[in-house]
Amino acid sequence: MGRVRRYLTAGLLVWVPLGVTFLVIESLVDFADRLLQILPEEAQPNHWLGHDIPGLGVALVFITVLATGVVAANLVGQRLLGVGEALLARIPLVRSLYSGVKQLLESLMSGAGNSFRTVVLVPYPHPGCWTLAFLTGEGLPEAANAIGTELVSIFVPATPNPTSGFFLMVPRKDVVELQMSVDEGLRMILSMGMVVPGLPRKGAAPASKRATA
Repeated sequence: MGRVRRYLTAGLLVWVPLGVTFLVIESLVDFADRLLQILPEEAQPNHWLGHDIPGLGVALVFITVLATGVVAANLVGQRLLGVGEALLARIPLVRSLYSGVKQLLESLMSGAGNSFRTVVLVPYPHPGCWTLAFLTGEGLPEAANAIGTELVSIFVPATPNPTSGFFLMVPRKDVVELQMSVDEGLRMILSMGMVVPGLPRKGAAPASKRATA
């Protein structure tokens, strides 16, 4: 029974990640294909091809984003975008959402700053208990002046779903920067601490034994 259990575990470690990856990709492709429904019925590919072709939605999204980037990169496109953003800035709720999302994307994709590039340890949810977090930037100056100490902004991801979590401003002196990469930190969070960077996987031979083998 011990050998059967070991074989089942090894099989699950192969198929479960593959299955989850397949389901995520399938969901994204299905969502992109549904975007084709915004086209008039006579312009949809299944109307003039006679059958559905999975993945055409992905091609449509790619072409749309690429074409938008080509337009936005030239002078005329930038002026048009400026006019559109000026109109959006007059709508209270839309203005806040659009500007916030745009600033977030610019911060993540520009390559500047330290957004999600540093893994840190912070005392959370109470002193003496530590959790992994990601340094996202400097803290709010007004808050730092109010409490009399330098703050940094961090994001504490939830386990095992790191897409949700908590935004916190904590004293810089309470933040411990780690050498692990963001990918290693995410893997540790997703595995609920079972995958520890720098430690060999359970059942793997130590490096010294592998070198002498």
